[in-house]
Amino acid sequence: METEKVAGIHGCCPNPLLILLEHPNQQPISKIKSTTAACRHIFAATTTSSFFPNTHFTNHESLPSYQESFAQFLKAYPKYSETRQVDKIRNQEYYHLSVSNHVCLDYIGIGLFSYSQVQSQVTALVPVTSSSTPSSHEWSDYPFFDISCKSVNLKSELLHGGHGSQLESSIKKKIMNFLNISPNEYSLVFTANRSSAFKLIAESYPFKTSQKLLTAYDHESEALETMVNTSEKRGANIMSAEFKWPRLRINSAKLRKLIIRKNKKKKKSRGLFVFPLQSRVTGASYSYQWMSLAQENGWHVLLDACALGPKDMDSFGLSLIHPDFLICSFYKVFGENPTGFGCLLVKKSVVSVLEASVSTGNVSLIPPTQLLNSLDSSGSGTELEQKTNFVTKLDELHISGSYSAHNGKSENNLNSTKEGGVAPKEKSKEESDQSISTLGNNTKLEEKGSVEIQCRCLDHVDSLGLMQIGSRRRYLVNWLISGLLKLQHPNRLDHFPLVKIYGPKIKFDRGTAMAFNLFDWKGERVEPILIQKLADRNNISLSHGFLSHLWFPDKYEEEKQRTIERKKGDENDAESKKSKKTDLRISVVTIALGFLANFEDVYRLWTFIAQFLDADFVEKERWRYSSLYQKTIEV
Repeated sequence: METEKVAGIHGCCPNPLLILLEHPNQQPISKIKSTTAACRHIFAATTTSSFFPNTHFTNHESLPSYQESFAQFLKAYPKYSETRQVDKIRNQEYYHLSVSNHVCLDYIGIGLFSYSQVQSQVTALVPVTSSSTPSSHEWSDYPFFDISCKSVNLKSELLHGGHGSQLESSIKKKIMNFLNISPNEYSLVFTANRSSAFKLIAESYPFKTSQKLLTAYDHESEALETMVNTSEKRGANIMSAEFKWPRLRINSAKLRKLIIRKNKKKKKSRGLFVFPLQSRVTGASYSYQWMSLAQENGWHVLLDACALGPKDMDSFGLSLIHPDFLICSFYKVFGENPTGFGCLLVKKSVVSVLEASVSTGNVSLIPPTQLLNSLDSSGSGTELEQKTNFVTKLDELHISGSYSAHNGKSENNLNSTKEGGVAPKEKSKEESDQSISTLGNNTKLEEKGSVEIQCRCLDHVDSLGLMQIGSRRRYLVNWLISGLLKLQHPNRLDHFPLVKIYGPKIKFDRGTAMAFNLFDWKGERVEPILIQKLADRNNISLSHGFLSHLWFPDKYEEEKQRTIERKKGDENDAESKKSKKTDLRISVVTIALGFLANFEDVYRLWTFIAQFLDADFVEKERWRYSSLYQKTIEV
């Protein structure tokens, strides 16, 4: 019973991000912090001791069964059973994960739609008996919206861009409500992706007067690199926080020195501070107080919220910080369709600071065209009738005008195409209402004729709430880490571990991303790309990336030489060649647990990784990978 008592502790640990919201008559902040620290210590100790204590596994065939492991898991985390609603949603709305037996550990961001919702949308538009009905793996290719790129002046777009189409306005409203952000305080623009959002800011921020760009990332990021390169060309002075080996915590002394203004009398903005509350690679969590410190010292703050969980914004307490810019990203369907868009939110009070700059990367959301384009105009009468039904239903939703403009055809042209098949008949109000209903409960008409699109994934997350989602993912990621640390190579007197985890390990408030490497019995690293390919073969999706901005104290110099890789500057770049600049980095395997992750997902990953305890397995797969890679090079 003692285990159960300390395991269900998540309710007694107040979130540190909300401490400043406590009522003054409640217990002192110092007491809250003390209680929080004690609870988190108990959580870590319970996790470490509850899963097969004093046991290490040296053979993948000796691992405990799924049933035995799950029983131990529930004993350690009895409150996991209170998250059964997530399993119910997964089974009903995302059943493709079970059908395909797919473990998805490579999704970062927030989902918009459910798989079941997409399927109902397609079946509403395409008759089930049709020979053109897509197969099950193609369902998610039919979007609820398309993206149209445009070159715009970001500042002008923020000031005068308006609400866009009814479809776009509906999704904007959904997202602002989901993020709990007031449209009176922030303006939102859609971008092609996360990188585009970073680039838009870099092209518009006034680096001539506010010259510094300060970032705090423990990994390489294409989006961040895009921002750095663009800002540097515009005269920005680039600076970065460093992460102290081996725990990869922020080097606080250096970052504080970079942030704090020496001359307190100066009022001019110092520059742009780009800060994530969580690492999307290591899962490290960072204090929001860095943003407060930056604002107090004259920095504009850009909050990168892309790595936050789907309800973590609720715990963040946006009202405490009010970042000047916020970036997040959304994908369409978890485990099926990773395409989507980025969101750039700009505080209205800082729009005037931006400079006019025509940029690409800004997008409009428009009604879907793929279904119509997939049906050739020279097809059969049945196929052309499907076209007719699709366009008619778009008409009923008052969005076909936007569609026609995007498709480059007038409504007359579309109608003349229809006439080649079955001519549409005029519909009564009752028939139209029935068609709108048939569209799958995914789109509704509001009283004033505007369109409200259902984002069922956002609705699921809202219904579950922060505590249920956060607790569930906390239990899963910490159990996984505990299991991975118990894998040790056989026949080694030094108990050499198979897995090295970078950044936080077992920890209450870590994120659900994780970075690690595998080492063979000789101590040589197994290439992350090989692990990713073998995982794909086992229907497990992983990612790989690079840790960067690392700082090694002198006592770790020997380990530094063994561990780091050097990323040399472009040899054709005269400036890089002159400076001989090198960046220290480490390539790693990365995973991220989504809110739909379950125990079977982490157990399957654990058993997959345990196979690397078999030296023969590792050598055979290395040889196979090297042979295939060599053939690719020769071709």
